[in-house]
This record gives sequence, C-alpha cells and structure tokens, in this order.
Amino acid sequence: MKIVIVGCGKVGRQLAGQLCEENHEVTVIDMKESSLEDVTNKYDVMGIVGNGALYNVQQEADIENADIFISVTNSDELNILCCLIARKAAKCKTIARVRNPEYSKEIEFIREEMGLSLIINPEKLAAHQISKILHCPSATEIDEFSEGNVELIEYYIEENSRLNGMSIKELSERISEDVVVCAVKQGKTINIPDGSFVLNSDDRISLITTPEGAKTFFKKLGEKSSQVNDTIIAGASRISYYLAQELLDNHIDVKIIEVNKEKCEQIKELLPKAVVICGDASDEELLQEEGIEKCESFVSLTNFDESNVFLSLYVRENAPKSKVVTKINRMSFNNIIDTIDIGSIVDPKKLTADDITRFVRAVDKSSGVNIETLFKISKSNLEALEFIVDKDSSLVGKAIKDIKLKKDLIIPCISRNKNMIIANGKTIFEANDKVIVITTNKHINDLEDIVK
Repeated sequence: MKIVIVGCGKVGRQLAGQLCEENHEVTVIDMKESSLEDVTNKYDVMGIVGNGALYNVQQEADIENADIFISVTNSDELNILCCLIARKAAKCKTIARVRNPEYSKEIEFIREEMGLSLIINPEKLAAHQISKILHCPSATEIDEFSEGNVELIEYYIEENSRLNGMSIKELSERISEDVVVCAVKQGKTINIPDGSFVLNSDDRISLITTPEGAKTFFKKLGEKSSQVNDTIIAGASRISYYLAQELLDNHIDVKIIEVNKEKCEQIKELLPKAVVICGDASDEELLQEEGIEKCESFVSLTNFDESNVFLSLYVRENAPKSKVVTKINRMSFNNIIDTIDIGSIVDPKKLTADDITRFVRAVDKSSGVNIETLFKISKSNLEALEFIVDKDSSLVGKAIKDIKLKKDLIIPCISRNKNMIIANGKTIFEANDKVIVITTNKHINDLEDIVK
C-alpha cells in the first residue's frame, strides 16, 4: 500500500521503519530537513520537506493515490487538520495522534464528525498496558486476542520458580492444562518449544491462556494471581493521569509523587481520590516515608528515562515483592535494558507504532491481508496472529491433522464463542472461529496461507 506519514519524530521514525519492513511504499513529510535525512538514510522511504497541512505539500507526496495518511506531529490540532486536508484531497484512510487529555472524552465525536479512521493516544495506550500488568502482576507483558477472552502473557522464570528445570509436558501435567507455552526466549534466541523442551531460570516464556487460566496458572506457581491493592506513581504526567483514573475505577489505591508544585495542583484537581505528594521521587527518605517497602506496585513515569531506570532499580532492591513498571522512551538502548532488572517495560511510542501497524494490516484487504490482530513476541521476528475463519473457507470442517501446515508456524489455540480451545491434531475448524497462529513467516496474511 501507499502510505504518507506526517511527522518525523520518534513515533514517525519507528512507524516508517515498521511499515517499510512490511513492503509498503512510504513517504514521510516533516518541516525539518535533518529529521528527514535520519529516516531516509536508514529506511527506503521518500522524504518531503514541508508543512503536512498544506495541500500542495500533500500533492507532492502523491496524496491522491495514497491508501493511508498518518499524522503524528507534536500538535494534536495540526494532526487533525492534516487528516482533514487529506480526506478532502483523496479517498484514503486517515489516522491522527491526539494526546491532550481535554480531548479524551470527545475522541469518538471528533473521529466520527471529521471522518477520521483512527485517533490514537500514546499516553492512554501506555496507561492501559500498565493497568493490565498491575491486574496480573506476575506477568511482565500482556496482550489480548478475541476481545480480551484470550491473553498472550510473558513471564520471567526466576531461579526459585517451580518451572525451573521443568519440561513443557510436565508444565501441562503438573501446573495447568489450560496454558500453551508458544515461545521461549533464552538470551537472544527465540524457540518454539515442543513437549520435551526444558525451561530454565532467566527464560522468558510467552504463553497463551484465558484471564481465568492465567490466575490459576500463577496461583499454582505460588505467584500473585490477583490485582495489586495499591501503587505509587513517580511523576504527574499524562500517562499518570490516565493510569490513575483507570486504577481508581478498579478500586486500587493510588499515590502520585511529583516535584513540580503546579503539576501537583493540576492533578489533585483532576484526581480528587488520589493521594498527591509534592516532592522528589528520587528522594530515598521520602519514598520510605510514603511506604515504598510495603506498597504492592511502583510505576516510574517521569519524563527522563535515566530517572525511571534508577528509581525502578532502587525499588527492586528495597521492595523486592513490589511489582515494578518502567517507562522507557529510547528503545535504542534495548540491549542494555534487557540485562538489568527494572520490571516490566512500557514504551508509549512503540505501542503507538505497533497499534497503527496493526490497523494498517487490518485494512489491507485489497492485498489479501485478513489479519484481525497482530503482536510481536519478545521484540523478535516471531509474531502472534489472529484470523477469523470465513464461512466459505476451504478449512471449514477440516481437522488440523488433515492439513499440511507450513513448517515455521504452530496453532496453539482457537477461540470459539468466547471460549478458548487448546488446539491439537483432532481440532476441527468451524466458521467464525478465531484462530491464533504463531509464526516467523512474514507472508501469512490469510488463514489459507498456513497450508503448505
């Protein structure tokens, strides 16, 4: 597809890279020539210097033939205006990044009245991701399939874990039959395990189960299986506001520590049920006074990656039972971050790029792409895809054992009428089934593509 991106910041760059990897024709517009050079030198994209809200600049980007137009500049209003111009100039899908909390209650109205295909809020996405983790604190990452009825969960195996030294077959027999281990990350290596595969400490396993199945699994492991009761949030950012709102609605006590007095007053007014402390979250004495050692979770959401990392390291050391979540914006330090224990990591910009990439795949029907949901596993080339079985599919009525599947994929489960079925050779495809496929194959765009 032909895709135009306005805005060459961190989200724009990440998005351009991901869409290029999927063989789309990408054009990037930005006011800064230096920003464009960074992207055009790294990826096979065309760069145009100019204001993306101007019709003649969009014309230069061949907007009339574009399939999707995406605006991710730092200005909400400019993003909306860019999309409106694109809508008038072409019949393309339009996506705008809108971050201001003041617009959050009117997002659907704005989207519908202005004819936008998607409005995306990075801070709200990040807050929801953190909230999911705090509802299942034993997981390091959680993604959802089948409208939340099936979950893809990442879990880190520590040395004292029951899973250390246990095979996948033993896990199914001793711990839970309702869990499918679909990937194991050992260092930089990703494995799709069979029943004889033995798990070890420091492994990161990706498993598929239901929300209830996850609770049972973690309970049998002796891990915390219910949501946290309280949390301390460092920093009164936009993410902090969205996160606190979501946690308070779920009866989780929230304490926010912010050094800026003006921000303290603002968030106190917005969140009267939260406890707001005006102070420096990096002050060890303050953290101890506020009960960090007894608090069940801690979320680092300051504007500085370095501060977030050091705060999380401190809490991991002094409150080892506390669930820690760290916001990181510069994922260029991935290799270093992976070697230190700072709990679950959330990157709003990557979440935004991933969400837009999923949308792009979902609307790419003209190219035979029929993916409902897509997630990358453990930041690798391994993907978890969700497809709906069409009533006219040649697979309807066939058992998995009777289909010659491609080598580089597995089918861990099927969601049928909101119930998860662990797949085996005898499992028969039915119309409207939601099928999960784990694969490294970039050419699986339709369920029919799983056949050799």
